[in-house]
Amino acid sequence: MYKVGVIFGGESVEHEISIITAVQAMNYIDSNKYEVVPIYISKDRRFYTGDILRDMATYKNLDDIHNKAKEVTLTKKNNEFVLLNKNSLFNSIVNTIDIAFPIVHGKGVEDGSLAGYLDTLDIPYVGPSILGAAVGQDKVIQKQILKSEGIPVTDFVWFYDYEYENNSKDIIKKVETLKYPVIIKPACLGSSVGIKVVNNKEELEVAINDAINYDEKVIAEKVVNNLLELDCAVLDYKDKLETSTIGEMLTKNDFLTFEDKYLTPGSKNKTKNNSTGFIIPAKIDKEIEEKVYDISLRAFKALNLSGVTRFDFLVDKENKNVYINEPNTIPGSLAFFFFTPKGKDYTSLLNELIENTIQNYKNKKKKITNFDSNVLSTFDGSNGNKTKLKAQ
Repeated sequence: MYKVGVIFGGESVEHEISIITAVQAMNYIDSNKYEVVPIYISKDRRFYTGDILRDMATYKNLDDIHNKAKEVTLTKKNNEFVLLNKNSLFNSIVNTIDIAFPIVHGKGVEDGSLAGYLDTLDIPYVGPSILGAAVGQDKVIQKQILKSEGIPVTDFVWFYDYEYENNSKDIIKKVETLKYPVIIKPACLGSSVGIKVVNNKEELEVAINDAINYDEKVIAEKVVNNLLELDCAVLDYKDKLETSTIGEMLTKNDFLTFEDKYLTPGSKNKTKNNSTGFIIPAKIDKEIEEKVYDISLRAFKALNLSGVTRFDFLVDKENKNVYINEPNTIPGSLAFFFFTPKGKDYTSLLNELIENTIQNYKNKKKKITNFDSNVLSTFDGSNGNKTKLKAQ
């Protein structure tokens, strides 16, 4: 039986959302196939483990978790992936894992930081690689890639915080070329944190100043008229890409806010009655449906993604133009409720994600990663200069 280390939390504005997604997933992982090992990363970047971390009640007081769980270090020892007791004089082993399952959201974890750490230790892990995770988190880079692939995105401009601080007038002029209304976003955050729709210069200045509190890079996008917001997830399984049912996002605001997503009762439900949430399946015509499915598959490949990704779409209902908004490379609830109408329950989705990780890791180990020759043998040990090779 494989031990699956579910990693969650982290120093991110989406810390609590990661906890919700992870605890939910841990309760649905097939216990007949896998043993779950919780690995929680606190807001000060400390790693903890223990069965108590599977209980949502544990997180009512985040400052008290160090008294309830064991602080550990995740490393490789004697060809095993181990959790060492950080407070033990002899670094005793608390537990081991075979596979890592990152269920993290936001900057500092989902952006490739955690994937890089796991790659360094050579731990097989579910979800996007360093490249896919990094691109998926940066709204500027991803739009540049998508645009280069001919995948439709809304008009946008971007800038760094220091550029705005040094020359705000030029930046404002640059943004205003998009024509109001525009939407301002921190480039590398998720869950709609720091996002504002603005209709004039005064609102623009306020929104930019708010966005740079969260990120060094800011993106401004043209607002889509006659807006219809859709979602579609893509699952990578056995070298095939599978699309989910398309869902329509409902909101009483200009865009789906953090409060809509997480603080409104029923916001996670599949419902036609709430002012927020989703209609699944979305009531859309065939033309829009085909565009969403086509763009989802193309974007998944273009952005080097793997695992399961949920794509957000912006649709102009009048002219039926479909724009990809952004990917969610480790989506909330792992987007399971988009696959349910197609007959795939949450446990089946999790099984497929883990199975795919095992197979991909085996394939990866077949690749050549080093050469038998030692190039250092041609260098002089005393000064680092390359020695002259004798003619053959």
